[in-house]
Amino acid sequence: MSWEFAFLHGLQSLHCAPLNTIMIFLSTIGNAGIIWILLAVVLLCFPKWRRCGALMLLSMAVSFILGNLVLKNLIARARPCAIDTTVPLLVKFPREYSFPSGHTLNGFTAAEMIFLHNRKAGIGALILAAAIAFSRMYLFVHFPTDILGGMILGIADAVVVYLIVKRIEQKGKNIC
Repeated sequence: MSWEFAFLHGLQSLHCAPLNTIMIFLSTIGNAGIIWILLAVVLLCFPKWRRCGALMLLSMAVSFILGNLVLKNLIARARPCAIDTTVPLLVKFPREYSFPSGHTLNGFTAAEMIFLHNRKAGIGALILAAAIAFSRMYLFVHFPTDILGGMILGIADAVVVYLIVKRIEQKGKNIC
């Protein structure tokens, strides 16, 4: 954990008003996965993207259950801001446990699902997910391994949901 604190404290040296504003904005749009949920709902309105939107919502539900309800409470890892209270927070102190990062988990689940449907759009979504994830470390509310765990679990959840649905669709076509 010492290297993680060293990294997070290093990020504190980057703080300046314009960057603080950007990081707070990125973190805020990631709250409760709202940007990704809204995007999925918008995609449901377009026939070409409907399947992607539906699978985003399904995979984010799986990620929420596994990450936020199971792993966070099972692992019960304290946040860096709870351990080192000398760093002033720019955002409200999060109440949940730290591992895995929910912002990162939601972002990478949704972005990976977009990537599986359309690589060009997916790259943009993955960049946004990475920026939101970085903001959580910058704001001193997550350790780097919380972010890494959220990334890995989010990508895995999206891929597994995608493959299961694809398999079900193929079996349905074979019946007819």
